[in-house]
Amino acid sequence: MAAIKNIIFDLGGVLLDIDYHKTAKAFTDLGVQQFDVLYSQANANDLFEALETGTISEDDFYKSLQNYCHPATTRHQMQSAWNAILLNFRVESLSVLEELKKNYNIYLLSNTNSIHLSAINQILLGQTGKPSLDGYFIKSYYSHLINKRKPYLATYEWVLQDANILAAETLFIDDSINNIIGATEAGLQTHCLLPQETIQQLSL
Repeated sequence: MAAIKNIIFDLGGVLLDIDYHKTAKAFTDLGVQQFDVLYSQANANDLFEALETGTISEDDFYKSLQNYCHPATTRHQMQSAWNAILLNFRVESLSVLEELKKNYNIYLLSNTNSIHLSAINQILLGQTGKPSLDGYFIKSYYSHLINKRKPYLATYEWVLQDANILAAETLFIDDSINNIIGATEAGLQTHCLLPQETIQQLSL
């Protein structure tokens, strides 16, 4: 096994605490039936995949989402429900990134969307005073900006090529087994971060 020179981090569940159940409950309260079928850690239907690959606007997303909700549901209510998944940053894990930068080329690869990224940056600003995560990484790859999302093989291959790094020399850390499987197929070394596990507990 090649020595690790690069590390690619996931965001939610690795650097930022998230809770899918909070968003699922919030949408259930808005009248959405079986929200987990529409969106979960392991799955995203066409609407949510379009949002996360940047192929649908926020306006069109909300208009489509409205069809699943009670008729009187407002955009603000849908936005609040959608952002309910986002909790707090793991500040100690962010500190670890600063140390890892001294020995590795580090990158971010996140399935996210414009709505969440705005909220994420606000959370980060409140906790650290920093307006974005960009300072922690050589480059941040957000699915809605690169128009590609995990766990598809083509996504990992595109990121590796863009970063000009080798898969065999790169460790990918994610909390989703589906994303880990995709990364393994791309030839990356991988670590699936377990619930309650943090990156500062890893031997990096």
